Amino acid sequence: MRKVWVIGGAAVALGMGFVMLLVVGVYLVAGNLLGGVASGGRGLAKGAVPAAYTSLVQKWGNLCPALSPALLAAQLYQESGWNPTVVSPADARGIAQFIPSTWATHGIDGNGDGKRDIWDPDDAIPSAASYDCELAKYVKDVPGNVSDNMLAAYNAGAYRVIRAGGVPAISETQNYVQRIRSLEKSFAAPVTRIDPTRQAAGAIAFAQSRLGTPYLWGGEGTAAQGGRFDCSGLTKAAYEKVGISLPRVANDQYNAGPHPSRDQLLPGDLVFFSDDLTDSRAIRHVGIYVGGGYMIDAPRTGAVIRFDPIDTPDYFGATRVTEDGAKALPTSV
Repeated sequence: MRKVWVIGGAAVALGMGFVMLLVVGVYLVAGNLLGGVASGGRGLAKGAVPAAYTSLVQKWGNLCPALSPALLAAQLYQESGWNPTVVSPADARGIAQFIPSTWATHGIDGNGDGKRDIWDPDDAIPSAASYDCELAKYVKDVPGNVSDNMLAAYNAGAYRVIRAGGVPAISETQNYVQRIRSLEKSFAAPVTRIDPTRQAAGAIAFAQSRLGTPYLWGGEGTAAQGGRFDCSGLTKAAYEKVGISLPRVANDQYNAGPHPSRDQLLPGDLVFFSDDLTDSRAIRHVGIYVGGGYMIDAPRTGAVIRFDPIDTPDYFGATRVTEDGAKALPTSV
């Protein structure tokens, strides 16, 4: 739930005008944007990595050419969702999800305190980067993309990658590589314009059709709920209408694609709000951008789905939702 921002009738009328021009506007802009998301950038998107780990990821993500800060961040997010205390059913532990036997061989004392602690992100994050780069050396002569082969080796073992001459035909391993490479775009600071998506107009059309609907905490628009939504329930339903499945809560939705800057926003982008502008895990509100500085959102109990301005002190950033980005998100983080 976010702070209440009241807008006048004139602003609402302007917002309606933006939506009326939406379909034409999205695709006119699409025709003028060339390039797309750049791969392999060394910088991190603002707030994508929790502030407690940003400097570690930035430093150790540059350990070798096969790795980048965004790729390391995507791998850690996929493994643990930034949870340093999580334990998997296979007994993988901590933020980097090391099996104890692997840690015994490959864990390092990243913070120089004389201990190698599998639970301490100051050790585990450097260890993940060190292990990645060690694997990259093992597979450096294997045909194909060295970063893909490195990730495949992390999942399936270097010997399988070498024997297969690339990412092996193991569905778990292929999916692991694809998910992390897709998530990488969500953690990288874009270095070029980001392509528009063809689903944007449909998502906004759905949200527009719900204008005036009363807010419901936990609402997902079901008949039993009277068709009411909360903020992330609305955005999830809007993108499901165009065939993209998003996570249920706002802070997980943030990683469903790359992050355009404020001056690169396009209708259909998800816009996010937080009291902590350094950590995407603290996001507490989301809306759908419609242009001209306004979004459609479900703001709070007692209010209705409406147009609200986005240029407020708690504006965190935006995500351009992509099919691959949404599919790559962990089922639970």
